[in-house]
Amino acid sequence: MHTNIPQKDIYFWWAIFPLIIMIMSMLLTIVVFKGEPHIPLIIGTGAAALIAWKHNYKWKEIEEMMFQGIRLALPAVIIIMLVGLTIGAWIGGGIVATMIYYGLKIISPSIFLVTITIICSIVALTVGSSWATMGTIGVAGMGIGISMGIPAPIVAGAVISGSYFGDKMSPLSDTTNLAAGLTNTDLFIHIKHMLFTTIPGLIIALIVFAYIGKDVGKASIENASIAQTIADLEANFTISPYLLLIPLLVIILVIFKVPAIPAIAVGIVMGFLAQIFIQGDSIASGLHVLQKGYSIETSNEMIAELFNRGGLMSMMYTVSMTIVAMTFGGIMEYSGMLKAIMDQLLKIVKTTGSLITSTISAAFLTNATCSEQYISIVVPSRMFMNVYKEKGLHSKNLSRSLEDGGTLTSVFIPWNTCGVFIYATLDVHAFSYAPYAILNYTVPMIAILYAFSGFTIAKTAKAKQNDYISEAQ
Repeated sequence: MHTNIPQKDIYFWWAIFPLIIMIMSMLLTIVVFKGEPHIPLIIGTGAAALIAWKHNYKWKEIEEMMFQGIRLALPAVIIIMLVGLTIGAWIGGGIVATMIYYGLKIISPSIFLVTITIICSIVALTVGSSWATMGTIGVAGMGIGISMGIPAPIVAGAVISGSYFGDKMSPLSDTTNLAAGLTNTDLFIHIKHMLFTTIPGLIIALIVFAYIGKDVGKASIENASIAQTIADLEANFTISPYLLLIPLLVIILVIFKVPAIPAIAVGIVMGFLAQIFIQGDSIASGLHVLQKGYSIETSNEMIAELFNRGGLMSMMYTVSMTIVAMTFGGIMEYSGMLKAIMDQLLKIVKTTGSLITSTISAAFLTNATCSEQYISIVVPSRMFMNVYKEKGLHSKNLSRSLEDGGTLTSVFIPWNTCGVFIYATLDVHAFSYAPYAILNYTVPMIAILYAFSGFTIAKTAKAKQNDYISEAQ
């Protein structure tokens, strides 16, 4: 995480200049010209490089900042590619079709949104990864929900809410361990403290999805396309309950503490073998699916949309986006420009409420500027740690705020690696699913409410003792 490049003092308005350039370019490109976010991020990277050069950084140092940013994202890049392979292998092997088939037969449309939220929560809690959950169970959930006539953004919101709940609360999650480790907080103390904000957020999400489900359920029950979808699945795939053992195997491997990457790799191999031996395709066809995704010819437009996808190449947009975003984030972080912006935030911190609100805001701002969830935890943790100590606040307040503001809000930024990944995986844009990713925006709001009310805000033993002495006097 650290470079050998000494940071220089950069004035706030110089530091914020690349951010303004990037946001203006992003709005112009996406809103006016209906383009993609890559070029605006490259423009922002160029602006950040020029500001760094103006402040006497050598070009070699600027390059190292970009490379360091990219290195930070390499684990995410590997997961992105593996998820692309998984989607291809599981569609080709009939696993996704089987999950959709039984989902349509078993789950009532009126309770589907609640059901998929809970299922994604449990799976993500088990595997410790929102991305792995969305790339497997989430893809099948999208198929089931859309087949029931539920709008894709609503289904995506339920999948995201459940996946991020499980990821945030899992002791196997990388972001959960990162937030606890950077703040020197015991992992399980950190998780326990997050329950106060995250459980209410999940309950609110489930209540809203239950309410939405009543209406979409009534409309969907009469939808004859469900029966047609089931018939089309039977016509194009060999449906077998034994195929459900493959996702179950991946979950069991993770439960027994097999790391996520090899566990996902086992799922890919099993999906490939299922395509050959159960679906009856050739090895060449299976390899083609892994590389370029599955292709199906059908008059059912919904089936075509759901199954013509996956493969390694389908994730290259996301991989390139991640790399470009991290070059911008790397310069902003390691040149000290992000620190200059954060220092301005610290100036408004006077109370516990404003401190926690500033922490959550800083994490969200970092998600928007550096486009990477990990940086949104790393940078604010370094910026705010001493302030929490000075105010006598337990480190678990900081670790919780980092996750409430960093882990959860990353999904709302279309050019953040999380927003890009979700778009590539669930095929729904961040601006479309944002109103329905209910857990992801209610939890930060609950955390800010707690901060100003003092509820669940823990102090250090020394601060408690000082309070006791002050009251006695």
